[in-house]
Amino acid sequence: MPADLPLPALLAAALLFGLLVGSFLNVVIYRLPVQLQRAWRQEALTWHDELTATPDSLAPITPPATETFNLVVPRSRCPACATPISARDNIPVLSWLLLRGRCRHCAAPIALRYPLLELCTGLLTVAVVAQFGPTFQGLVALLFTWALIALAGIDLDHQLLPDVITLPLLWLGLLVNLGGTFTDLPSAVVGAAAGYLVLWSVYWLFRLATGREGMGYGDFKLLAALCAWLGWQQLPLLLLVASLAGALYGTTALLIRRPAQQTPFAFGPFLALAGWLALMWGKALSGWYGMLG
Repeated sequence: MPADLPLPALLAAALLFGLLVGSFLNVVIYRLPVQLQRAWRQEALTWHDELTATPDSLAPITPPATETFNLVVPRSRCPACATPISARDNIPVLSWLLLRGRCRHCAAPIALRYPLLELCTGLLTVAVVAQFGPTFQGLVALLFTWALIALAGIDLDHQLLPDVITLPLLWLGLLVNLGGTFTDLPSAVVGAAAGYLVLWSVYWLFRLATGREGMGYGDFKLLAALCAWLGWQQLPLLLLVASLAGALYGTTALLIRRPAQQTPFAFGPFLALAGWLALMWGKALSGWYGMLG
């Protein structure tokens, strides 16, 4: 975005671009887990064939022919009637409003979550641009924000935080802080290690005490990535905000559901929320709860 744009025009451009990114993130949240599941299934079949093959039956394994499926192909379709969605029906937020939340062809309802995520991405993009401006810091803060949105959405749907997002996010945080963009490099490195080890320790203490798993390894990697961006100094704030948000959600869920209906819930969205708040206002929030202590 040009640095000489007036602030209102800059924020308007950020909103429009954020809406477009939000539309793409909807695709990532839906398709990436499907891609990973297909890849894992094919790897399992390959290992099974290799382990059960005899010396006389060894032969190249040919994967079954399937339709190409990635973040670009095929075009988005209505899940009810499988009709490809035209460009005019794929305008972020606006198309959903004009269609009144229904498919143009079969009138099946279109989930509200799609325009909400687009709008959320647009508003968070505006907030980041307003905070950091059209700078390198602002650019990488946008990448950080969009990655967190994708991770939160996937974790909500599948209780999965894919390595293909968390690990690049961790390494990018370390690279970004080579020049001290958000923190100094030693703080980023120590933060990455400390973030991982804290939740890893909690995981094993809980497992030894109860015999059950309280969280997944993706949570360790996400917290490590957040601390690689923000430094070890923000670790207490990240844990506090994520724990409070998770506790509030869990308490609300207990009040709504009967105990017999309790199900595990994803912790990644609360870590993502804590990470974004720490990115935007970490020092102010740390100072605030420091005064309370």
